[in-house]
Amino acid sequence: MYQYSRAIYRSLKDLIDPYTDERTRLEYRRALLAECELTMSRLAADPHYFARPDRTLFQDIRRYFPITAQAQVAWAVREGVGAAMAFIDQQIEAGAFDGGVARCKATTRKGKACQRTPLPGRDYCPSHQHLEARSSLAA
Repeated sequence: MYQYSRAIYRSLKDLIDPYTDERTRLEYRRALLAECELTMSRLAADPHYFARPDRTLFQDIRRYFPITAQAQVAWAVREGVGAAMAFIDQQIEAGAFDGGVARCKATTRKGKACQRTPLPGRDYCPSHQHLEARSSLAA
């Protein structure tokens, strides 16, 4: 997650309010980095219960930028956090966040990923094992 927080920081550090003195700009940069890393560590620690991390990060850092840069800051935050969330979702599907336990590859009727553990040596849980027969026929 370190690379995502640093990528957001690098894309935003030069947009910090240029009309402040050098000392204040340095403080703003440190605060920006701290907020980015705090958001990413919280996202990595609890990905299921961190609603709208991009909005949270933007609200925390927007005061460091002039009004003319707010749209660019919001875009950079949305893209950076979106990339981090996609990576976390990929890791969750692979089972990296659940102690190495994989999850069923099926989706529920509501479009959410199935949360059950697949059968040993299989990709699907008992409720969705019929999908494995279809995927092997298609291949």
